[in-house]
Formats: sequence, C-alpha cells, structure tokens
Amino acid sequence: MDAPLWTERYAPDLADLPQAEVRDYLQKAVEEPINLVIHGPAGAGKTAAVRALAREAHADPDNDLVEINVADFFGMTKKEIANDPRFASFIDSKRRRNSSKADLINHVLKESASYSPVSGTYKTVVLDNAEAIREDFQQALRRVMERHHEATQFVITTRQPTKLIPPIKSRCFPVAMRAPSVEEIVSVLEGIVEAEGVEYDENGLEYVAGYASGDLRKAILGAQTTAQQEGEVTMNAAYEVLGDVGVAAEIESMLDAAEAGEFSDARKTLDDLLIDEGFSGEEVLREILDVAHSGRYSGDELAELTRLAGEIDADLAEGANDRVHIGHLLAELGATHA
Repeated sequence: MDAPLWTERYAPDLADLPQAEVRDYLQKAVEEPINLVIHGPAGAGKTAAVRALAREAHADPDNDLVEINVADFFGMTKKEIANDPRFASFIDSKRRRNSSKADLINHVLKESASYSPVSGTYKTVVLDNAEAIREDFQQALRRVMERHHEATQFVITTRQPTKLIPPIKSRCFPVAMRAPSVEEIVSVLEGIVEAEGVEYDENGLEYVAGYASGDLRKAILGAQTTAQQEGEVTMNAAYEVLGDVGVAAEIESMLDAAEAGEFSDARKTLDDLLIDEGFSGEEVLREILDVAHSGRYSGDELAELTRLAGEIDADLAEGANDRVHIGHLLAELGATHA
C-alpha cells in the first residue's frame, strides 16, 4: 500500500471522534488540563484520540506532544534509546556508557517531562500501551508526575487500567473508551470515501465495519485496500477483497525465520503484524495455531507448540507486552529446531 494511509490522512479532530462521551471528556480536558488514563480495547482509537486532544490543546503540537509507546520503548536497547531523535538531546555519551538501561529510561522520562513547553503553558506526555510498564518504573513515573505536574499533562493509554498502581490512578481522570459501534464506524468510513470520491454503497461500508469487529483502524485500512484493489467500496468489492484477506503467508514466513534461527527477521514480521497491521497478540497467536494445525506440524512438534501457546496465551491474558511474549514463542521454536 504505497499511497498515504487513510488512517493518517483522515486522522480525526476531537469533534470527529465517533464516541460522543469521549469527545465530551477530552473537550473538558482541553479547557481544564488534567492528567488522564484512557482505557479501552485495542483498535478503539485511544492513540488517535490523544493526538486529537493535543492538536486542540497546543498551538505547536509537533513539539508539545511527546509520545512514548511503552511496548516499544522498554524493548529498545540502550543504543536505540540514545539514538532516538526524541531522546538523543537528553543523553550524552558518558550517561549512555555509565547508566543501566533502567536508569536511562528513568532519565528519559524525567527529561521529557521537565523541559519547558514550546507554546502555551504546558505540554503533553503520552505513555501508550501502559499495561507494559513494570511496577518499579510506575513508581518512578509517579515521582516524575508529582514533580512536573505544573507544566506537564500526562496521558496514559492502556487496555488494562488494573495494571496501574493506585498512586498513578489517583492522579489521573479515567476515560473509558469503548469500541465504536458498526453504525459509528460506517459513519466514519462514509466521510472518508466521500472525501476520496470513491464509489460505495451502504452494504459495502457495513461489511467493512463488521469485518473490523470494532477496530476502527482495521476498518479504515480495509476500506482503503478495497478501494485500491477494486476502485469502489461496494458489498461485492468488499467481500471480494476482505473475504480473502489473511495472514497465513506472513505467519509461515515468520515461523520459517524463527526455525532457521533468523530471529531478527522473525521479529520484524511480528512487528509488522502487531504495529503496522494492528493485530493483537491474541490474534497473532490464534493465526500461529491455525497455521500449525493446518499441516505444518504434527506429532510431538505440534503437541509442544500447542503447550507453549497455552502458556503464552495465559501471559497475554495478564496484559503484559504482546511483542515480548510472542517473541518468546518464536525464540523457543528457534531453539527447538537448532
């Protein structure tokens, strides 16, 4: 998909968010800035909502919004953190050399919160996918929030607010973000295809919305894929394109790389599925099992993979880092076939 993604071209403003109750809460947060915990299922639009909030609240959102995807951030090496353009100015060679990774992460959190806003009186620091933050880092974050609350608004997004420690929850206003309904997704899609001048019908938009199962990002990308392949988003076109969409080839490629010991290649495919394609860890695990049971494995190999998948599924249910746990499964596969 070489064209600009519709999810970026039609990033919503606050007034465009499909969930009316979230629009109201975030508009109040613009008028009276407070710390927020936005929680809801994957694909509900939490990150898009925070970006809409920042555009509404800041004259210079490019500089006064700091986004940290916790799932990626905690998986970065010291070198990757030090070379990240967002954090490079905070980390000199001596600090990088003499600090542990944990100290470096704490330093980045403090520095991100402490510098003065470029415009206005405060900036916004977003911690995305916060269910992956370890408790000791949450304690450090609590101290940063206490120290810098006057010039920094903290917004935490998470699928599992129960993973947050009470001192953080008590410092944030909770905003529940449910998955958008089929009708709400259809309304968003209708606005996009009309702006694009793409032919469509109501049944086609409803099919795309149903295919996405409450995941707005997946619905928009599904509509774009249909429009690019068929030139329209009608019922027949959507069924033709999305009815055949699957990730079996990517899963096979990822497993091939893992078994060959090419873990970086396997993890890159995993990142594509989790980040670019928007699959949850549970969905990727389900696809792996489908491929495994379709004839790829048998006997003891299949039994071992199924046992390992059960453990990973339990870990995912705890709400920890999807990338880490599926990556662990891939590493185990590589070790088994070494």
